[in-house]
Amino acid sequence: MDEQDAIDERTPVIVGVGQINDRPARPEDGLDPIGLMAEALRRADGDAGDGLLAACDSLAVVSQLAWPQLNPVDGSLAEALGIAPAHSEQTAMPNGDSPIRLLHEAANRIGAGEARICAVVGAEALRTAAQLAAAKAKAGDEKPNALRDASHRRRVGYAQSYGLTVPVDVYPLYENAGRAAYGQSLAEGQAESGALWTGMSEIAAQCDHAWIRDAVAPEDVVTPSEGNRPLAFPYTKLQVANSSVNQGAGFLVTSLAEARRRGIPEERLIHIGYGAAAHEHGDFLRRDSYAGSPGLTVSIARTLELNGVTAADLDHVELYSCFPCVPKMARRVLAWPLEKPITRFGGLTFGGGPIGNYMSHALACMVESLRATGGRGLLFANGGYATQNHTILLSAEPTGARFPQDFDYQAEADALRGEIPPLDEAYCGPATIETYTVHYARDGAPRLGTVVARTPTGARTLASVPPEDRATLDLLTSGVQEPVGRPGTILAGETGDDLRRWVPDAAWSTSPPP
Repeated sequence: MDEQDAIDERTPVIVGVGQINDRPARPEDGLDPIGLMAEALRRADGDAGDGLLAACDSLAVVSQLAWPQLNPVDGSLAEALGIAPAHSEQTAMPNGDSPIRLLHEAANRIGAGEARICAVVGAEALRTAAQLAAAKAKAGDEKPNALRDASHRRRVGYAQSYGLTVPVDVYPLYENAGRAAYGQSLAEGQAESGALWTGMSEIAAQCDHAWIRDAVAPEDVVTPSEGNRPLAFPYTKLQVANSSVNQGAGFLVTSLAEARRRGIPEERLIHIGYGAAAHEHGDFLRRDSYAGSPGLTVSIARTLELNGVTAADLDHVELYSCFPCVPKMARRVLAWPLEKPITRFGGLTFGGGPIGNYMSHALACMVESLRATGGRGLLFANGGYATQNHTILLSAEPTGARFPQDFDYQAEADALRGEIPPLDEAYCGPATIETYTVHYARDGAPRLGTVVARTPTGARTLASVPPEDRATLDLLTSGVQEPVGRPGTILAGETGDDLRRWVPDAAWSTSPPP
């Protein structure tokens, strides 16, 4: 074997992608996540030309949330596919960065000579799971919510007591802090969200794989209505991930040499470039700021640098879009113009938000786009509570990247990060708003305001605004004054069990922003 043959044996390429949307007329007829995964990989095998899946020696699965009793890597998924991979793994959590990390690890496994054919797959059947749970629930019971009811979210601690439980509660903290840092008014921030989400809906309307294929106007995205209820300020239903889907997606990775031995046409091979990953602290109250993310910044910036490209060299991008604040941060690091599409699948609202597996769908659509148009595509994934970040480059042409490669740039992100403020859970007294949100009930009425505040010594603390304090809630949500940076006072609850309360300074309504 000459040197070039050895390089080709270690050069990973994506050769097959597959997706499935399952819309059963009756919930009980729907596929479970293992059924969705199996069908997605069968379609990926067909896309590659059939035969690779049978020889798969590595199977990696994105953890799913909808059916916790199922474990796809206990042999059931392999049995359904009739394969016997030497290596099987499942991610510990269904985080949004998982598909890109698993792609990167599959590429490294091939580059190290540890595998020839790797399969990566994930699926969620949350729509069917919710329908079945609702059918079993007694009349008058609270509607099941798989996201809030997940075992890792059941604990009640300091953050949860103040309304910060699931991602839709937390990401608005980044949205409001980011808007203030960008110097935008509320109207300007919402206009950017509307433009991004309308662009995604237009892509979804043309994508056969998307769950919702209706283009939506910017004002309809951001304006609360009967069909677009407010969730957590300033987000409405159309600005958040749509997890009520039954979707599966997977892909096959092999070496360039193996693809050629099997006669796969060169124009169907998608090459993998360099990538970078970094994360924030797992506790979202231990962040240096809510106006940016060092992990996100390093992940994107280092990927561009490693591949020797800029935004102008990219033909397509997929910027993770669970909530508007994430692609807003990402596109600023990337210098990606507002008018250019940020997705090939349709985003988590319209393409579909199958919890941790969205980026498998995005990758599949990126592969199809690169096959059709050539060029380069960037995939940026985010997971947790703006916690994990993983970016990688794909190309229709060889990238020159070598594998295995180290994609861990955590030390660089840590060096970029500012000081994390201490947490003072019992503070009462004067403080300023660092960021905030207001949580809404299903009928659209405010149920709680949450303020993240800084004390005079720089400590971080939480305070609440009760739903009956409409005057303060209006100050937070009207857009007349920017709440971030405004002074106020945190008062103790009337009893030991009561939440501490945020009271704005009286000068709010007349004073200019700080």
